[in-house]
Amino acid sequence: MPTFCSRRNFVQVGLLILAPVLGLRASARLQIAKPDSVSESRHREFLKQLVAAAIERTHHVVRYDPAYVRIPYPGGDVPADTGVCTDEIIRSYRRVGIDLQKEVHEDMVRNFGAYPRSWRRLLRRPDPNIDHRRVPNLMVFFARQGESLPLSSNADEYTPGDLVTWDLGGGVPHIGLVVDQKSAKSGRYMIVHNIGQGPRREDGLFNWKVTGHYRYFGPAL
Repeated sequence: MPTFCSRRNFVQVGLLILAPVLGLRASARLQIAKPDSVSESRHREFLKQLVAAAIERTHHVVRYDPAYVRIPYPGGDVPADTGVCTDEIIRSYRRVGIDLQKEVHEDMVRNFGAYPRSWRRLLRRPDPNIDHRRVPNLMVFFARQGESLPLSSNADEYTPGDLVTWDLGGGVPHIGLVVDQKSAKSGRYMIVHNIGQGPRREDGLFNWKVTGHYRYFGPAL
């Protein structure tokens, strides 16, 4: 005589069959959540180190000099006592192990047409001596390889580690980095930048028209 399972037994058998599958799915959820939390922690630590590197730059004496200079690749830099606004960003990132000269050049080699046409009219191919030192190129690179964040008149939207670009007037671009020290006067986070007097920490977030707002953790993060 054939033996039939009762409804209760059938449910129990079904749960026994599904249990390993459900367990695997639960485990997978845990494995997915864990790297997210790890990534967030790594991002926070990275921005903390980047901000510290930018602040450290304010202890250097740098003569503002936008001259074209042939430099080694990768890891090249203009003389340490010279530079422009982009060089402070480049040097801050290099201190935390990211070579923007290399990263920008490699992206431009692969995607030259994505970068500003004004440079492409002057150059028929990417130039690792200068490309990463131009604010418009960095704007494209950070938007492509990092996070492009909203432009806002609310200072609270700009947090330590954020990169900000401005138009100084007449289409003259500028770039700086938001640090974790606030102005006693305005309560805003200050920026580290070089606008002509060397790297300085100043309350200058809204001194000029904001044209870009980015966050970049590097290729490894």
